[in-house]
Formats: sequence, structure tokens, C-alpha cells
Amino acid sequence: MKNDIQTAIKAGIPIFIGYAPAAAAFGILSKSCGISLFECFLFSALVFAGASQFIALNLLITGMGPIGIVMTTLLVNFRHFLMSAYLATRVRHIARKYHFLMAFGVTDEVFSVLSMQKGTLHKTLIFILQLSAYSAWVSGTLAGYVMGSFLPEKLTQSMGVALYALLLAILLPEMKKSTKVVFLALGSGILNTII
Repeated sequence: MKNDIQTAIKAGIPIFIGYAPAAAAFGILSKSCGISLFECFLFSALVFAGASQFIALNLLITGMGPIGIVMTTLLVNFRHFLMSAYLATRVRHIARKYHFLMAFGVTDEVFSVLSMQKGTLHKTLIFILQLSAYSAWVSGTLAGYVMGSFLPEKLTQSMGVALYALLLAILLPEMKKSTKVVFLALGSGILNTII
């Protein structure tokens, strides 16, 4: 268990550092779109969906109805079904009562770290890693919303790319270690472009 805590903290720090500016970008954009601080908080605390939140915010501003927003974000997040299906094979030994909470905390970055862990995944490792991502996202969102009042407009408009920069920061070191990761990343990019 002590080893799981150390591993989770070591892996969670880069995620926290990466999520905070991306979440701040979401908070800044929320402020510029006229959403209240409480609505912005609920958006991140209950939805916790990164890129889909940026998309949903954009759709909300353009006047799309709730059904369209839900369907669009469902399609964007469909990859989470696949990630969760894979992780489910590695957490069968963990009591089912924890599975819903674990499923809520699956993000691209958390999945990347967990899928590269050797051996059995323990709930301590999973929850600490997910807590680092969640706390960074929610606190970063609130900080960004507050900072949105002080930052220049040009800077606030450029914040939408922060989440993609985070994903690249996690992917590039793994691409250096493994040719499989390189082929998987390139194949995913090509498939995404075709679709």
C-alpha cells in the first residue's frame, strides 16, 4: 500500500500540474461566456470531462439545446467506454461498490498512467491518482474564473488549446520509450482524421 501511495503521488503530480492551467483556461472561458461562478464550479465538479466541457461551453454559447449538447459530448467521450472496459479487466479484484467512483475519475491522462502500470491495480493507487486530477481540475477552474477578470482578452481567447498541450506532454515521453506507443498514436491520429 505504501508503494501504491508513492507511485500515485509521483504519477499524480504531473497530471495536477498539467490540469491546473487547462482547467484555468476553462474557468477563464466560462467567465468570458457569462456563466456564473457557481455554474462554472458545478460544470467542472459534476461533469469533469475536460475537452468535452470546452465543446459543451461552445455549444451552449451558440444556442444549441440540451439534447444536442448531451449527444455531442457523449460522442466525444465515447472513448471512455473503451478505456473503462480495459480498466475493468484490471480491477476485477476490487469490490464492485468502488467501481462507479473509479469510472467517474477515468480521464485520458489517468487512463494513460494506469494502463502503463505493471501488475495489479490497487484502489489506493487509482483513487489517489484520480483525486489529483479531479482536485486540479476543480480548483483550476475556480482559479481561472477568478483570474478571468484580470487577464487581457487575447490571452483568454487562446486558452482553448491548453488541454491538448497537456495530452501531448504525457504522450511524448511514452513515445520515446516505445515504438508501439508511436504506432498507436499515429494510427489514432490518422483514424481520427479519416472519421
